[in-house]
Amino acid sequence: MLEQMPVERAARRLESIVTKALHLAPAQESPLLAWPVVCGSAVAERTRAVAFSAGILRVEVADSGWRQELSSLAPRYVAEINRYAAVQVRRIEFVVKS
Repeated sequence: MLEQMPVERAARRLESIVTKALHLAPAQESPLLAWPVVCGSAVAERTRAVAFSAGILRVEVADSGWRQELSSLAPRYVAEINRYAAVQVRRIEFVVKS
């Protein structure tokens, strides 16, 4: 049997650590904390998860262009957040920063 590459092992271990840490946070905060993990640093620098209630994660974006672009990726983000968060996210609502 081939031994796993060190990078793959490290990635799985890091994912496990992140998941455990998010499950230690208060359940209603875990989707907010998971957002920058699942969206990546480039998107995280330009957005902010601001609220979570009734299964809906509200994410603030700079303008309608960002809202449109990220809305098309929402199903992927929901699936990824639900891999990490302690509670289920049903959908993400992108709101333009006022």
